[in-house]
Amino acid sequence: MMNQMLLKKYAKLAVVMGVNVQKDQQVVIRATTETKDLVRELVEQSYLVGASKVTVRWSDDFVSKSDFQFMTTEALEEVPSWVIDQSRSIVDAGACSISVTSPIPGLKKDIDPVKMQKAGIASQKALSFYQTHYMGNKSQWTVIAYPNIYWAKQVFPDFEEEEALQKLWDAILVASRVTNDNDPIKEWQDHDLMLEKHNVILNQYQFKSLHFSNKIGTNLTVKLVEDHIWAGGGERSTTGVYFNPNIPTEESFTMPHKLGTEGIVYATKPLNYQGKLIEDFWLEFKNGKVVSYGAKKEEETLKSLIEFDEGSSYIGEIALISYDSPISNANILFLNTLFDENASCHMALGRAYPMNVKNGNDLSFEELEKIGYNNSMSHSDFMFGSSDLEVIGRMHNGTEVVVFKNGNFVI
Repeated sequence: MMNQMLLKKYAKLAVVMGVNVQKDQQVVIRATTETKDLVRELVEQSYLVGASKVTVRWSDDFVSKSDFQFMTTEALEEVPSWVIDQSRSIVDAGACSISVTSPIPGLKKDIDPVKMQKAGIASQKALSFYQTHYMGNKSQWTVIAYPNIYWAKQVFPDFEEEEALQKLWDAILVASRVTNDNDPIKEWQDHDLMLEKHNVILNQYQFKSLHFSNKIGTNLTVKLVEDHIWAGGGERSTTGVYFNPNIPTEESFTMPHKLGTEGIVYATKPLNYQGKLIEDFWLEFKNGKVVSYGAKKEEETLKSLIEFDEGSSYIGEIALISYDSPISNANILFLNTLFDENASCHMALGRAYPMNVKNGNDLSFEELEKIGYNNSMSHSDFMFGSSDLEVIGRMHNGTEVVVFKNGNFVI
């Protein structure tokens, strides 16, 4: 049984510091049935701060698995008009969005990845306006997590179900800066200030490119777009509301140039993608594009990720996180990107965030693409940081600056 006081504090953090619900604003919560206890608290906390209407969009991973198993590809590719209409009404209302992740890693390991890919493409095409709205920070959004027994047993396989569940819940709360005797909102305000200091330093350098290397084989150069903006922690919506997109977060991230990634990168943590766990994988880039790859497990799933659409074979985000950080030091493989990406430097295959370049949220896709923006229907983060990672920043005049040494920031 979850501690109700901590559950309430966590929900309040998501509502106040996560999406920062404004008076009379609508709220949409996307969640699985595994998370109902937290969702009930999120709904109440949203109303307590003045939300006018809260809509919960439920899903169930086991139902989803059955759909993929028994429906035809053609049926899966049909996106009902009522789904599109509901999403359109949420966007038109300027609702803020809370997504509650509670994965069941490996649940869909026996499902045809091509079938899942085609269904995903159809959904993304039909609902592209929804992704554009929130990735462009037109309204506030946040992602938080809640444990389930299936997930907990994979993270802590040596413990009985209830103990594993409690250990995962404790780990989520610690990573999110929620404890019995603290004020998590105050801690997040201080944390945002610390991340902002890193962003200010990186933005002053305006590096032309970053070079990453370590002993396991990563040897990668990532060109950055001109007038790029490093962000992390809190952000502002285009309507001026301050919010935190991810709880937890430890990253400073920016926009790479679509055509400017060269070399090879080795992932240092597994990637849970569409319910399948891709392990021990590597990617080789030329002129920004993945030209070869490999994985010890789920290589076909990696292939479907890379070939999701034209932009998914290029990167849209590069993020810096010190190896010596709270989530990394917990030494827990969460099997969930929200946490694992904050334990390690990472990059994302697929769509970039417009806010990572000067005036980006005011530019059209055509204008953004001229700058070097990568457009895609997907955005998949994977981790490549290590304790010996070295990052060298190259400025436009050729000067080189050591950014990371032994896995940590030195600037």
